[in-house]
Amino acid sequence: MKKHSLLVTALLVLATTTFAQTLSPADRDRAVQYLEQTRDGVVAATKGLSEAQLKYKSAPNRWSVAETLEHIAVSEDFLLANVKNNVMKAPAGPADRDTAKIDASVLAVIPDRSRKAQAPPELVPKGRWTPSEALDHFLKSRAETIAFLQATPDLRQHVTDSPFGQKLDAYEWLLFIGAHSERHTKQIVEVKSDANFPKNQ
Repeated sequence: MKKHSLLVTALLVLATTTFAQTLSPADRDRAVQYLEQTRDGVVAATKGLSEAQLKYKSAPNRWSVAETLEHIAVSEDFLLANVKNNVMKAPAGPADRDTAKIDASVLAVIPDRSRKAQAPPELVPKGRWTPSEALDHFLKSRAETIAFLQATPDLRQHVTDSPFGQKLDAYEWLLFIGAHSERHTKQIVEVKSDANFPKNQ
C-alpha cells in the first residue's frame, strides 16, 4: 500500500512537471519587443515639448502630458512590484488555459481608450517629478521590467486575479505593463491633438 501511494505521488509530480505551462522563447522575444516598442512610443510622444505644452490641459478634469507621463512612470513601478511580490507567489492556473487567447486579449483591450478606467489613488499624478525626471524614472523602470522578463523562467506558472476581468499569469501581467503605457501614450497624443494645444514657438 505504501509503495502504491509513493507511486501515485511520483506520477502526480511527473504529471505536474510535464504539463505545467511554460513560456516559449518566441513569446518571450515578442514581449521584449513589445516592451521596447511601447517604451519608444512614450519617448517619441513626449520629445521636444515645451513647458507650456507639457502642462497644457484640454479641460480642468483632464491630465496634462506631464501628468500622464508621471502616471506612466509610477504605474510601471507599481505593476512590476505586484508581479514580483504577489503574482510570482501565486499558484499555477489550469493546464488548459488558453494563453494565446488571453495574451491577445490583454494586447487588444488594455490600450483601447474607448474603455474608460479610473486610476487608483496611489497612481494619480501628484507632481512627484519634473517631466524630465519622470521620463528618466520610467526608462529605468522599463529596463528593469525587460530584465525581469528575460531572466525569469516560470512566468506562465503563476496566475492571479486582475482588474482586467480574468486571471492573468505573470507573463500576461508583463504584457499588461506594456499595454498600459501604450494606452497612456495614446492619451498624450489626444492631448497634443487638441485644437488649443500650444503651438511650437
